[in-house]
Amino acid sequence: MNLLKSIFISNYMMLVMVIAGYAGWMLYQGGNPIAWSGAMLTAGPLLTVITRLMLFKNVARTSAHFPLINFLGAVGVGLAVWAWYGQDASAAAPALALAGWFGFLLYAYWFSTYGGRQPSAKLKIGSTLPSFTVRNAHGALVTSAQLADKPAILIFFRGNWCPLCMAQIKELVSRYKDISALGVRVALISPQPHSNTETLAKKFGVDFDLITDEGNAAARALGIAQAHGLPMGMQMMGYDSETVLPTVVITGKDGKVIWTHETDNYRIRPEPDVYLEVLRRHKVVPEAA
Repeated sequence: MNLLKSIFISNYMMLVMVIAGYAGWMLYQGGNPIAWSGAMLTAGPLLTVITRLMLFKNVARTSAHFPLINFLGAVGVGLAVWAWYGQDASAAAPALALAGWFGFLLYAYWFSTYGGRQPSAKLKIGSTLPSFTVRNAHGALVTSAQLADKPAILIFFRGNWCPLCMAQIKELVSRYKDISALGVRVALISPQPHSNTETLAKKFGVDFDLITDEGNAAARALGIAQAHGLPMGMQMMGYDSETVLPTVVITGKDGKVIWTHETDNYRIRPEPDVYLEVLRRHKVVPEAA
């Protein structure tokens, strides 16, 4: 299933670009404006959202199913079909519109979810972290016990290639002073190439632990590895096909797990204030923090 999703997302992104580009060209060439505007509505809005995510990397979460984009896609299909049926427009417009909208439905309701993800049996509240070893941005090996030797927020993210992950990290960096003043460790852990972790550490320059999970060993130990989680084709950039399911783990003063967030949709991530509320609720930090 994950392999199908990996293949799907790469091809779907190409499909929406083709549909938007061709519909725009046909409108420019004087094609039926209703038919080709309809086709554009099934690809253009999502393409705009994805482009913004990729370029600015400042959106850490979206709605689960993009209801507005879904509505526009349905309207687009209706317009394209009506123009073809009632105005003798080209059949290519409704065909592309249907392909674009169906692809969107697959993206929003199938690809984006993890199929009813269940909490990992290896991440139990009140237990210590399973044993694993990772590498920090300076190249030193770090154990799971060392990561949890003080209250810690452990963010497992897919890699620098993931715009939502980068936005999530930017949010945390913006709250750096608030969090560091509480004596809480923030560790950002990814199975990406170590050079990418080094780049990330230099980019933000904050006292967070930037961690490389070599061979995805920590993710496997925690039961949060995702086979074929990388979009097909991105292996050329040095990433492994296996990645990690976006996960947050918070440990308390005794090093035991007090809270986890195991999202069932890669586009839905908790906000930093949620982490601080968890720490306050478990009396790890003062109520006024």
